[in-house]
Amino acid sequence: MGKTVNVALIGCGTVGGATALHIIRSATLIRQRYGVEISLVAVVDRELAHARAIGVPEEILFSDLDSVLTRSDIDVIVELVGGIAVAREIIQRAVASGKHVVTANKALLAHHGHDLCAMAREAGRMLAFEASCGGGIPLIRALYDGLAGNRVDAIYGIVNGTCNYILTEMIRRSISYDEALGEAQAHGLAEADPTLDVGGHDSAHKIALMAALAFGVRVEYDEIPVEGIDALDLLDVSWATRLGYVVKLLAIAERTASGVALRVRPCFVHDDHPLAWVGGPFNAVSVYSYPTGHTMYYGRGAGGSATSGAIVADLIAIATKAYEPYFVGGRFWPDRTEPVEQNAPGTIYGRYYVRALVQDRPGVLAEIANRFAEHDISIASVHQDEMPEHEEKLAPVIVVTHAALEDSLRSAVTEIDAMPQVSGGCAVIAIIDEPAEQLIEYQT
Repeated sequence: MGKTVNVALIGCGTVGGATALHIIRSATLIRQRYGVEISLVAVVDRELAHARAIGVPEEILFSDLDSVLTRSDIDVIVELVGGIAVAREIIQRAVASGKHVVTANKALLAHHGHDLCAMAREAGRMLAFEASCGGGIPLIRALYDGLAGNRVDAIYGIVNGTCNYILTEMIRRSISYDEALGEAQAHGLAEADPTLDVGGHDSAHKIALMAALAFGVRVEYDEIPVEGIDALDLLDVSWATRLGYVVKLLAIAERTASGVALRVRPCFVHDDHPLAWVGGPFNAVSVYSYPTGHTMYYGRGAGGSATSGAIVADLIAIATKAYEPYFVGGRFWPDRTEPVEQNAPGTIYGRYYVRALVQDRPGVLAEIANRFAEHDISIASVHQDEMPEHEEKLAPVIVVTHAALEDSLRSAVTEIDAMPQVSGGCAVIAIIDEPAEQLIEYQT
């Protein structure tokens, strides 16, 4: 490619527009730092009003995708159209025409990363995706480079800013999920249809990618159990605070004796853990590895400005050939790894918060305790607020368990739900305990 790298950007929405401006405005800085010229020669979109409004030069604006993909003077395609089918076709065509590709498309990579990496490698091209998992946070680079000599044992991530904003407002202001969601939408922090975010699927796409790279295995996205925050009750958020925890939607990946365990779910995080301090739309990911121990990566996980920084970092890595040794030589990319056993959630041991709404009658609490005991679940604590005499309201009973097999816990809860004195079904939320750090020990 020489010292000048010509770039075409496909898709000029919020992220695409910010990326176009970043490439143009940072050209001098990049040249001074790295001795390469990153030149934006084409911006393609069906609707170019936004590109014109933010000041992208008219001479590089195009609406005809075919004419740009077939240009021989373009070295790298930046795919920012989103979705799966169209984006996949764009990447395939770009690679087939001899171009490297940079993308932020986590959904596409979670489903088709194996095939796309293989296609790029066979064509002698590179596929880079730093912006896919943490916006401006350099998570991908940390896994393949910064922690290159480490054995990663666990990843705990707050990787969806919409959900974290909603939970932060529920905690700080004691407002309902629906009210917090409405405010997030009003502030532009949630989509009109927020299902992908609040349902946990955006987080699942990201943990699938991170786990694959961290553990060097092939992950099946469809096998990841996913729970969102859309059914979360303010009552449980409030009890978390009373018990010394904070509710966070976590994307979790853990190395196990038989494979890996991946899941996305609301969790109780102890209020002295760094993840508990992450508020608003910010993201943070804790990585536990040997021999480094606990490292945490924090920042803006979405938005045009933050994401554009990661995209341009990938362009520089390709232009300077810094990325090439990793992509060519690394054995941890999706197309070079073997499928792994993904442990079912029922096989996982952990502590749990269980909340039941019960009729305040003698013997109810004892019967609930018996249900847990019959499934070998030890109770760590029980909490119940005193109810006024002769009041017929349902009383919340809170049970915190010791570590238990999730299948056993779910069986016990099913039986409790069926009790005539219990109304509406139990709320069950996992409690996350920080893994023990694995550090090098020295004999003295």
